[in-house]
Amino acid sequence: MLIKIIALAIAVMNVLAFALMGIDKHRAKAGKWRIKEATLFLVTGLFGGLGGTLGMFAFRHKTKHWYFKLGFPALFVVQILIVTIAIKMI
Repeated sequence: MLIKIIALAIAVMNVLAFALMGIDKHRAKAGKWRIKEATLFLVTGLFGGLGGTLGMFAFRHKTKHWYFKLGFPALFVVQILIVTIAIKMI
């Protein structure tokens, strides 16, 4: 049961990270208020690494910033390691 709840939380964070990248890209094109970069990193860092990375490339958003281009995939790799270790401990 706990594993299902954790998996659902991770899925929600990934969908949220993906959506935020798309929303921010849309707002950037429209010249509207933007989502803070810190917020994008926070959601991606809280187990939204896959969604943030896929969103970055799908929407071609923040790909010119090295700290996004390297940071999001690095966060995803760390998250995979954490989940793998946690599963082995259960």
